[in-house]
Order: sequence, then C-alpha cells, then structure tokens
Amino acid sequence: MKANMGLIDKIARVSVAAIVIALYFLNQISGLAAIVLLIFSGVFILTSIIGFCPLYLPLKINTKAKK
Repeated sequence: MKANMGLIDKIARVSVAAIVIALYFLNQISGLAAIVLLIFSGVFILTSIIGFCPLYLPLKINTKAKK
C-alpha cells in the first residue's frame, strides 16, 4: 500500500468525520442514517491515519504531494 493521500485530504476527512460525530452526540442525526454516517466517519478516520484510500486506486487519484 503506497500512500496516496495528501495533508489537505486527510484534514478534510477528519473534519467531516468530527462534524458527523458531533452531530450524532448532539442528537441532530439518528436512526439508520446516523449509523451509516458513523461508519463512513470511521472509514474516513482510518484512511486518514494510514494515508491510503483504496477507492483512489481504480480512479487513479493521488492527492499526495510529489517530491
């Protein structure tokens, strides 16, 4: 797994995940939609930590800065 996520991409994903988690704990979202969004938030955080997004491979996307 070669890293394919840049810093801005990681920050954006963690920010979106934090907003969804905050909305859940503030009871602004609930039910099935909340569960699905929380799962996506977990995936966003995990991919941000490892710096690799599997969906980027078939789409040939690389947001990591070139050296």
